[in-house]
Amino acid sequence: MTTPHYEIWEWSLLFLGALSIGLSKTGVPGLSVLFVAVFANILHARAASGVVLPLLITGDLFAAASYRRHLVWSHLLRLFPWTVLGVVAGWLALGRLNDAWSTRLIGGILLLMLAAHLWRKRNSGTAAPEALLATAPWWVAAFTGVLAGFCTLIANAAGPVMSLYLLAMQLPKLEFMGTAAIFFLLLNWLKVPFMVNLGLINHDSLALNLRLAPAVAAGALSGRWLAGRMSQRWFERATLLLTGLAAAKLLLS
Repeated sequence: MTTPHYEIWEWSLLFLGALSIGLSKTGVPGLSVLFVAVFANILHARAASGVVLPLLITGDLFAAASYRRHLVWSHLLRLFPWTVLGVVAGWLALGRLNDAWSTRLIGGILLLMLAAHLWRKRNSGTAAPEALLATAPWWVAAFTGVLAGFCTLIANAAGPVMSLYLLAMQLPKLEFMGTAAIFFLLLNWLKVPFMVNLGLINHDSLALNLRLAPAVAAGALSGRWLAGRMSQRWFERATLLLTGLAAAKLLLS
């Protein structure tokens, strides 16, 4: 088995996609819309999932090393058990659901979540993250966790789901990044056996990963520099804007 042949412009886009993975992990989480679009257009949808996962894990390692001290354990513990259920549901559904309709469904849910977040932000006062965590119904974390697990296996779209949840909890920038870094590091390793079982991670996909990994590393290092120079306000605005674009892209797929 050999790595498929790509034209120069296709290699350029693949490296751009890998670079954006690193940037999204350590700089602006919403940039996931870019690499999802790039890999989906160069590779078949199912093959793209197998190629992207090891690259995401590479980015997760850089993000965890940079932000692990800022992890908010309470959010991780509330979300992750439900996320495991979502991954299992996505694995069971992957061979049964039509790709187009499943991605549109995820896009529609994300747009509703985004609208609800903006409405809530406009009509409620500022509260401390601890107060929000204490008053939020248990099903909010349960719904978010299951949806994140399901979306990540179906369409690599857990990033926008988590961004909306962590923004709703009003986490400061570093706590946002630290909690997301450890969450996705655990989530993406959890997905590996399922993707191997489905044949989406294989010799060919790993060979392509080795070529693209340096671009992920470069993006992760650049993203850490960028995050240190971005204000909380612009961090939130960029994340919301890119989350909205990701939802629209999924809805119109």
